[in-house]
Amino acid sequence: MDAQVANNSTLYLLEKFEVGVIHLDARRTVLAMNDFARKVLPVSEKQPFDKLVTSFHPERSKSKVRFMLDQASSCPAVNAVPMTMIINIPEQVLLIKVTRLGDHLGQTTGFVLVFYDVTQALSQEAPVTGVPAVNLRLTRIPLVANHKVAFVDTNEVFSLESQAHHTRALTRNGFHFCSLSIGDLQARLDPAQFMRVHRCFIVNLRAVVELGREGSKTHVLLQGKHREPIPVARGEVVRLRQALGLLTKR
Repeated sequence: MDAQVANNSTLYLLEKFEVGVIHLDARRTVLAMNDFARKVLPVSEKQPFDKLVTSFHPERSKSKVRFMLDQASSCPAVNAVPMTMIINIPEQVLLIKVTRLGDHLGQTTGFVLVFYDVTQALSQEAPVTGVPAVNLRLTRIPLVANHKVAFVDTNEVFSLESQAHHTRALTRNGFHFCSLSIGDLQARLDPAQFMRVHRCFIVNLRAVVELGREGSKTHVLLQGKHREPIPVARGEVVRLRQALGLLTKR
């Protein structure tokens, strides 16, 4: 991933952020958490202590957390690299890292889950009093590579492709992994710039260079060296043509 995609001011913000810390045992049940985690997570509502860590995650995020823990379990403790993932919860976007703890024999004794609330770092402006953070538009998209997260300006992202619970983002430099779902991204991206043209694809309208048609099927071509056509659902063709200025809105 291009080093230029990491914004220095964003990294500075992360250094200032408080850190949520959760201690799990080998069975993945919650043993303890710090005060910041108690403040951010619905602890009083879910009462997660002595329960599986997934008990206080939204249903759509549970499989991601299980995947992270599974991956962390497969890494030897002496060489463990924290697993990193972005999770979208109703009013926040959390950057989560998980690492395995081992004893002197290398046997798993538990896990440590660390998270940052990166909502403000990814959004257009700081939350306004009385306005849920979920209404804020993303100006950066978190992309993951080699267990590191880079916050990429939305203008640099040409398309987003759904792949189960995560997405594949296309930039000028190629494809990158984003652990937010296409639905999460659609809800937070500016609809004047990004349009979901197919159940599996969101395109940056500013990156569209060609609108084509083969038989009854419509597609778009985007900027950059990866010029694979992106399908446009039949029901979205008129709306896309309007968004591109090819049709007058009624």
